[in-house]
Amino acid sequence: MSDLQQALDIIGRGAEEILKPDELAARLKLGRPLRIKAGFDPTAPDLHIGHTVLLNKMRQFQDLGHQVIFLIGDFTGMIGDPTGKNVTRKPLTRDDVLANAQTYADQVFKVLDKARTEVRFNSEWFGQMSAVDMIKLAAQHTVARMLERDDFAKRYAGQQPIAIHEFLYPLVQGYDSVALKADVELGGTDQKFNLLMGRGLQEHFGQPPQIVLTMPLLEGLDGVNKMSKSLGNYIGINEPAIDIVTKTLKIGDELLWRWFELLSFEVSLAEMARMKQDIASGQLNPRDAKLRLARELAARFHGAAEAEKAIAGWNAVVRGEGDTSLLPQALVTVPAEGLRIAALLAVAGLAASNSEASRKLKEKAVRLDGELFDDAQRLFMPGFEGVLQVGKRNFARIKLIAG
Repeated sequence: MSDLQQALDIIGRGAEEILKPDELAARLKLGRPLRIKAGFDPTAPDLHIGHTVLLNKMRQFQDLGHQVIFLIGDFTGMIGDPTGKNVTRKPLTRDDVLANAQTYADQVFKVLDKARTEVRFNSEWFGQMSAVDMIKLAAQHTVARMLERDDFAKRYAGQQPIAIHEFLYPLVQGYDSVALKADVELGGTDQKFNLLMGRGLQEHFGQPPQIVLTMPLLEGLDGVNKMSKSLGNYIGINEPAIDIVTKTLKIGDELLWRWFELLSFEVSLAEMARMKQDIASGQLNPRDAKLRLARELAARFHGAAEAEKAIAGWNAVVRGEGDTSLLPQALVTVPAEGLRIAALLAVAGLAASNSEASRKLKEKAVRLDGELFDDAQRLFMPGFEGVLQVGKRNFARIKLIAG
């Protein structure tokens, strides 16, 4: 396999669409580091692994020798990207943007190579742009073209308001590519309209149009909906390593391969195919395949030592192998008068409600520090600390403090 084809295979792994592949191949043949751009509006300061799908692709470009531009949209963040939910998104304050931007910067280098990353803010050029310049930019596209964007079209058809400044967002994002002389821009499938805007504006300003590469939106733990904090189906990259491990081990068998393709650096597509065959033939337990991915993700965000400690903690509770003291501490604040077990399990997130917790207690599915627990009347007071477990895989180290 040629070096060019190998690079194209790496770049294409997990990608939803590349516009246009022949242009990408031609750009790679130039033999110079390409400028790879991805923009992030600092609207949510904490990243989950769904966000890292783009970061992973950026890292793959870096490993191939290219320069990545992590663009923090401090200017566009104050405009507010249309949400796709038929409403105008509330713009952020300047203080919000700067605080969130710093949090992003602190997290992304858990994935990206800092030496090959150029961190930029689009206020660098838009802060210098005059009103006349912005009007000239706005003249590059028509209202009819803007209404081709799906969420705009739906809101217009539904007689929902669309603020004029929202039409500026795709133009501003597109102009970022002009300012940065991007060779390639990455984005989610929901950003395709904006990414294509960059191609058009680059051509207008006499630049070679960027290649557009879209990545799919990662399904969350439920295997159905896009990973989202609001839906609770996410894994935060700053979560304890044990949480990354236990949550990854809960995903469905079909979702596992999607996660491997989009999140793993260590397992090739060829090895994924072999693992699938081994599972089908009974030579490999799906749980062990999930454990491999869980170990890789935990090590990426917390280091190899913490990952191994988390695996040991998981084994301690789920397989009964080892010491439950390896588990991390989850702090729960409770009233000074204390809680009984059903309420404690609900507060700790180990049961959806007190009634479900009581049912689990009757089913002999609750353990305290590895031992079966069925005392429904015991009152847990501030100062209590121990490992609670419901079923095989739901557990947490709880320390109660006075509320």
